[in-house]
Amino acid sequence: MSFKIAIIGAGSVGFTKKLFTDILCVPEFKDIEFALTDISEHNLGMIQAILDRIVEANGLPTKVTATTDRRKALEGARYIISCVRVGGLEAYADDIRIPLKYGIDQCVGDTICAGGILYGQRNIPVILDFCKDIREVAETDAKFLNYANPMAMNTWAAIEYGKVDTVGLCHGVQHGAEQIAEVLGAKSPRELDYVCSGINHQTWFIELRLNGRAIGKEELVAAFEAHPVYSKQEKLRIDVLKRFGVYSTESNGHLSEYLPWYRKRPDEITRWIDMSDWIHGETGGYLRYSTETRNWFETEYPQFLEAASKPIDPAKRSNEHASHILEALETNRVYRGHFNVKNNGVITNLPQDAIIESPGFVDRFGINMAAGITLPEACAATCMSSINVQRMSVHAAIAGDIDLLKLAMLHDPLVGAVSTPEEVWQMVDEMVVAQAAWLPQYADAVPAAKERLAKSKVKTREWAGAARRNVRSIDELRAEKAALKQAG
Repeated sequence: MSFKIAIIGAGSVGFTKKLFTDILCVPEFKDIEFALTDISEHNLGMIQAILDRIVEANGLPTKVTATTDRRKALEGARYIISCVRVGGLEAYADDIRIPLKYGIDQCVGDTICAGGILYGQRNIPVILDFCKDIREVAETDAKFLNYANPMAMNTWAAIEYGKVDTVGLCHGVQHGAEQIAEVLGAKSPRELDYVCSGINHQTWFIELRLNGRAIGKEELVAAFEAHPVYSKQEKLRIDVLKRFGVYSTESNGHLSEYLPWYRKRPDEITRWIDMSDWIHGETGGYLRYSTETRNWFETEYPQFLEAASKPIDPAKRSNEHASHILEALETNRVYRGHFNVKNNGVITNLPQDAIIESPGFVDRFGINMAAGITLPEACAATCMSSINVQRMSVHAAIAGDIDLLKLAMLHDPLVGAVSTPEEVWQMVDEMVVAQAAWLPQYADAVPAAKERLAKSKVKTREWAGAARRNVRSIDELRAEKAALKQAG
């Protein structure tokens, strides 16, 4: 087979390498072309050198090109994969820092909540540019695979306004299933069968079977509470499981910021999170992790390049959906996964226009969703709160409507639990002014926002958050890695 895959945001070096090696685990794909594009020539150079080394070490005819000219990379592409972070870590730091001034403590801040909403405002104009290029220069009926957050908002914009065949992809369902299989004592995650449905990062395991045997709420609660690690790291998820009757896919830290109940007061935050790793609820945890990862990669790049000389091992193919979807579409080997698509009746008690994440099957005919799923009422209600925020946020981003953006922010579950309307209005003004370079659709709104900020009497505070950690130096990271290696 010979076709072209374009990867936008290929400077996300580690993730691009994973997608690349996964795809090349499919024997029929050895003759394909990868076109890498990014706004950073430096990162592009690093990832191309790594991928070239992999191709050479495995004796493959695979072609790898790299360019900062996105349109050129997309020419003739059959599949386009996006893993961009618009605004980079600079804008992301403001997504965490500014809301903290108003008492809003986020762990990740990239899906909804204050940070995720602004992240969507930065992403959506760029997503629409991608879609324009795809329509004009890619293969007819090219498929757009979006890995970038905020998943639902990006996918919503690409489908409704970009008019491109789009699917959103995430790995939260797979990771949640691995946890459940482990606590139930399964020898392999493949022993667990499940139906998981909802919206991205708020997906629910509504049916579980271990080796064919149905698993109920009480057994699952007991298994998690007895686990020596998860009982400490996933306290909030276990509490939601007890109250809702079903387990959520998303990590303790992520889930905590999508709900209005667990991060509204500092003492409550520390009660429900775990500081053993960023993903369990640390203030700005993913920002710290991302910063450390970038610094670590820059410093240790020669080692990453050397590791690329190893043979590709199909047994180590990851459970990221992209390679499996491409394999199913091209070879007709059927793949079952969980995909972010427009609802259109798949989930009966969520809106038709919402972007849902739910089971589907892929073959040569495309992605075929399993329709007629009804969520438990509490799960649907929780999803609805986020869907309403996502819808307003997308429409605000398309129109450059700062008033609608403020209303979207006001209706966010955690923001509304913590902040007053006056605080929300000022916070949005402050975030839009700070991020004006990445928000072209709000250019006309920025001067008035600056005037309002100059006259505002809403008080803020400089606050690091309830559970903040400093970014570790390279030397500290090396020492911790050496200690873990010695202990293991």
